[in-house]
Amino acid sequence: MFDSLKIKEDFPILKQTVNDEPLIYLDNAATTQKPKQVLQAVQDYYFHDNANVHRGVHTLAERATRSYEESRETVRAFINASSTKEVLFTRGTTTALNWVAKGFGDLVVEEGDEIYITPMEHHSNIVPWQQLAFRKRATLKYLPLTEDAVVDMEKAKEIISEKGKILALCHASNVMGSIHSIPRLAELIHQVGGYIVVDGAQSVPHTKVDVQALNADFFAFSGHKMCGPTGIGVLYGKQALLERMEPVEYGGEMIDFVYDETSTWTELPWKFEAGTPNIAGAIGLKAAIEYLQAIGMDEIERHEQKLMAHLMPQLSDIEGLSIYGPTDHTKRTGIVTFNLDGVHPHDLATAFDMEGIAIRAGHHCAQPLMRYLDTPATARASFYFYNSKEDVDQFVVSLKKIKEFFNNGFI
Repeated sequence: MFDSLKIKEDFPILKQTVNDEPLIYLDNAATTQKPKQVLQAVQDYYFHDNANVHRGVHTLAERATRSYEESRETVRAFINASSTKEVLFTRGTTTALNWVAKGFGDLVVEEGDEIYITPMEHHSNIVPWQQLAFRKRATLKYLPLTEDAVVDMEKAKEIISEKGKILALCHASNVMGSIHSIPRLAELIHQVGGYIVVDGAQSVPHTKVDVQALNADFFAFSGHKMCGPTGIGVLYGKQALLERMEPVEYGGEMIDFVYDETSTWTELPWKFEAGTPNIAGAIGLKAAIEYLQAIGMDEIERHEQKLMAHLMPQLSDIEGLSIYGPTDHTKRTGIVTFNLDGVHPHDLATAFDMEGIAIRAGHHCAQPLMRYLDTPATARASFYFYNSKEDVDQFVVSLKKIKEFFNNGFI
C-alpha cells in the first residue's frame, strides 16, 4: 500500500526544521529531493569504480563503462525507446533542447519556414527556437491556448501550414500543470512534413511516458526533477533523425577518426557525447528510475491526483485567491500556481518559508506566459509522491494565516 510518510523516510533532507518548523518541501517543479538509494549509488561509484568510460581496458574502467551503459538501457526501457542508440545523455532538458534546435533545426529549417511553440513554454523551450528563427529567417508562431491551458486544436489546425517545420512544446506545463495531447499534436505537424520536439521535464517524473506511443520525434527531460542528480538529462530522438542530426559539441569520445584537416563521427549514441560524460550522474539517474519504478509510476500519478483532489476544494473557499490552470484536478499535474490579492508572490514565498514551507515565486522562467496571464509573477506550490495529505492541510492552514497577517497585521 502506498504510504507517503514511510516513503519520506528515504529522504534525509526532509528530516529537518526550517525556521523552527518541520520542513514541507513544495518546490518539486524546480527540483526534487534525492532518496538515500540514489545518494548511495553515486557514492558507491566514486568509492569503488571511479574511472573514465569506454576507452580504458583496466578493471575500473570496464566497471564504470558497464554501469554507464546499463544506465542508458534503464532509461531506454523507462521511456520505451526502441534502441539505446536513441538515448543521449545530456546536462539536462535545456541542453537537450539546444542540441535539437542547433543540430537538427539548422538542417531542416529554411528561410520563410514556420516554427510553432506555445505561450506557456519554459524559456529553455523558447529562446533556442527564437535563435533558430533569427539564424534562418524563419517565422516563430505561438499557438493559442484554451481555458484549460492546452493548445486549442481547432485553431492550431488553422495556423499550422505547409511551411511548418518544427512544433516545440511542453508535455506538461511547469506553471499551469496542464497536460498536452502530444499524439494529436504530433499528427498535425507530421501531416505537413514537420517534426515535434517535446519538453518532458514536468511529465516524466509524474506519469508513465512511452515516447513511441506519443510519436515524439525528440523528447527531453532532466534527472534532477525525478529524484536523480543535477547535471544529467536525456535527449530521446528517433534513430533516423539522430543519424541526420549534427553534433554541436566536438572533441574526444564522439569521433571515429581525426585526420589533419577533417574528422568523422562515431556511431550513435556516442556521436553526441563529446568529452568525459557525467558518469556518476547517469548512474544516479539509473538508481532514481529504479526507485520510481519500485513505487510504480501509476501509483505516483494516482497519489498526486489524490493530493490535488484534497487541495483544490480547500483553495476554492479562500477569498481573493486566484488559481491558474485547469479547474479540473484530473487535467493537471501536482502543480498549483496562484496569487493572493494585495500580496506580492515573493512576500508570499517568504511568509511560507517562515512556516517551514518551501514554495517558489516569480516568473518561473516563463515570462511570455506571465504576460499572457497579465501578471508579473505568481506563487507556485508543486507536490510530489513524498508529500502527504498532512502537507496539503498544513499548506492551506499556513496560507490562511498568511492572508490574515497581510490583511490585518497579525496571525
